[in-house]
Amino acid sequence: MTHSLEVPLLLRAAHGEVLARPPVWMMRQAGRYMQVYRDLRDKYPSFRERSENPDLAIEISLQPWRAFQPDGVIMFSDILTPLPGMGIPFEIIESKGPIIDPAIRTQAQIDALRPLEPEESLPFIKTILQSLRQEVGNKSTVLGFVGAPWTLAAYAIEGKSSKTYSVIKSMAFSEPKILHQFLTKIADAIAIYVRYQIDCGAQVVQIFDSWAGELSPQDYEVFALPYQQRLIQQVKATHPHTPLILYISGSAGILEYMGQSGVDIVSVDWTLDIAQARQRLGKEIKVQGNIDPGVLFGSQSFIRDRIFDTIKKAGNHGHILNLGHGVLVGTPEDNVRFFFETAKQADQLLA
Repeated sequence: MTHSLEVPLLLRAAHGEVLARPPVWMMRQAGRYMQVYRDLRDKYPSFRERSENPDLAIEISLQPWRAFQPDGVIMFSDILTPLPGMGIPFEIIESKGPIIDPAIRTQAQIDALRPLEPEESLPFIKTILQSLRQEVGNKSTVLGFVGAPWTLAAYAIEGKSSKTYSVIKSMAFSEPKILHQFLTKIADAIAIYVRYQIDCGAQVVQIFDSWAGELSPQDYEVFALPYQQRLIQQVKATHPHTPLILYISGSAGILEYMGQSGVDIVSVDWTLDIAQARQRLGKEIKVQGNIDPGVLFGSQSFIRDRIFDTIKKAGNHGHILNLGHGVLVGTPEDNVRFFFETAKQADQLLA
């Protein structure tokens, strides 16, 4: 049996151990707020090249690890990465975001989708995750991540980012049978993809249902939750001990449903007090979060106070300190560094 001190802190938190301090990482900790990333982006302007060329993706994933030593190192990738393997091509255009053309709108398109075979369509994922595990050893936890079925379907059906989600909601409310078939195919493909990431070295996998917060609770229960459950049940059937995290932006109204998804950890956004979130989710569910990314534009004393407040409210077990969303572009790197340093000294400073 591995001694618990050899197990990375984030994994210990994910399994519910009582800890002197919570582990800390940040969503979008690799990326545009870092000068080293912007320099690399100038040299390699294609997002897909940066995320699908293993050497570049490994380098980008490790940039914040080298700078700040977070307790979690997340693979640099995109939630849309597996879609071409199903027969849904996409492009990412700088400052515009993802474009899927043609968008998925018909029964014939859904019938033509193929099952995901990650060894064939996503071989770079294995190289990236294996290399990250080798690089960070037991000093940190390597995280994989995927998009959840509703959010991936929304991208594919809208064809791009959306403020209203009117195309997918139109399908949901007028042709639900077609949408349910599509969501089923996506859930099964993403389950395969999560298992592949774990087999390649991911120790924890975060599931982003970024757009499910746009659903009313009654529609979430029909179009998001059953497909999260379908995906998670398939993963847990083969990899029962790998912790899974679910993140949804704007999730205060659907928090209890997130707890019913089958994940081990619910990542809470900043619109909800984390003590209330713990109360609403119950003792079995661990939490991640939930500092407003805007706090990192504040003074150091303000950042310190928010870190301590969050840690005290979340308690000393089953909490991973994180932001309530990704690091914002323009965030001062020194404040990110201060955030990590303060979080990692929390056991002494809070004593």
